[in-house]
Amino acid sequence: MKAILVFAGLLTALTGASAQASTIVFSGTAANVAGITSVRDAFRNAVGGGTVAGANGSFGGVRREINWDGVPDAFSSPNSLPGNFFNVNSPRGVVLSTPGTGFQVSANAGVAPVEFGNINPTYPGEFAAFSAQKLFTAVGSNITDVNFFVPGTTTPAMTSAFGAIFTDVDLANTSSLQFFDILNNPLGTFFVPSLSGSETLEFLGVKFDSPVINRVRITSGNAAPGAGINDGPNTDVAAMDDFLYVEPQVVPEPGSLTLLGTGVIALAGRLRRRRR
Repeated sequence: MKAILVFAGLLTALTGASAQASTIVFSGTAANVAGITSVRDAFRNAVGGGTVAGANGSFGGVRREINWDGVPDAFSSPNSLPGNFFNVNSPRGVVLSTPGTGFQVSANAGVAPVEFGNINPTYPGEFAAFSAQKLFTAVGSNITDVNFFVPGTTTPAMTSAFGAIFTDVDLANTSSLQFFDILNNPLGTFFVPSLSGSETLEFLGVKFDSPVINRVRITSGNAAPGAGINDGPNTDVAAMDDFLYVEPQVVPEPGSLTLLGTGVIALAGRLRRRRR
């Protein structure tokens, strides 16, 4: 088992100008559930430890988790998971989107092939569940966008931390978390650690010093899961399990978000005039 706790430097936030947000990165790999639990727990404690809050609604900013296991059979493989399931059916302030064709949560045993065996019969031998027994994946793409809202509403929101369990990340610098603010400016890209072999588990979590995250783009592996799409020397198909994040909070008034950007635009205008 390899577990890493990295203290990262300063990242440019909001407009890419003078505003900055510091981060702490939690990263680890393991061959089994017991091995990856310690780094998951370290992230849990850093963002608000203790027991997990209730499934629905607002809980005053405490940590939230999605482990997929409560998703009913009607929304599990081979059926699709609605992208807004965790803001409508089970309101936790998350809406999912993808450039692919949708999402699936793997089936319970006895209902359909487990661990996405319905997509590819080799996948149950490649993937492992952290919290038994369901996993999550985008379909038709290896990209999932996690958009944050005030739970149960259409009001955009921001969080200060996000982490996820991955399974079967074999190749370095393929799977990643990319963070964006409310103005869609990038806050940084962080790579999921890799561990060669099958049914491995990987964790990556990033904690910012303030709630600046409005969207997280997850890249899982370098290929979308599919029939005939198998792991190989240059192909890495990965799936996901638990999502962990600080409860999304309402964003500041638009004026406060654009103030810095307005100042940068005004400065650029003055510089252009001086050059004339």
